Amino acid sequence: MFIGVKELERQKLIIDHSFAPGTIDYRTQEFRQVAPLVVQVVAELKDDVIHVVGQFATRIELTCARCLEPVEREVRSQFDLPYRPVAAVAREPEVNLAEEDTEVGFYVGDGLFLADVLAEQVHLALPMKTLCREDCRGLCPRCGANLNRESCRCCHPGIDPRLAPLAEWKDRHKKQS
Repeated sequence: MFIGVKELERQKLIIDHSFAPGTIDYRTQEFRQVAPLVVQVVAELKDDVIHVVGQFATRIELTCARCLEPVEREVRSQFDLPYRPVAAVAREPEVNLAEEDTEVGFYVGDGLFLADVLAEQVHLALPMKTLCREDCRGLCPRCGANLNRESCRCCHPGIDPRLAPLAEWKDRHKKQS
């Protein structure tokens, strides 16, 4: 779906749409959309700035950061985004940005694609770290067993050989006390 400047010059654009899983390219393998992405967006042109305001909701399948099992999460967010034409930026070798410039996106040509805006907003709405459950025990670092489902199959050595001198010092200190 294209949000074009020429159309926005005539009237604001109101979009109430549902994108099926696989419709939007998120350009990543880290998650996948498993339910429709329901979107309500209003886009309008103010001077040469495309102003996009909206909200979305969907379900995403991610990987647990500890045990690597798939986890489904509901993701929803609201956004209020200004987009300026990239041609409006000075072509000097070095440009100082003002604080308000860091909150502005840019578009090239006659507008922007709603799918690109939504892909970016879904990425931003994802948690930095996803766990399947709060008490996830993760994987054994030696044998790789999922400790949520099974016991570790490897034998645990008594002490790391690199720490043996420290263990000897500790034993001597205990005997002296």
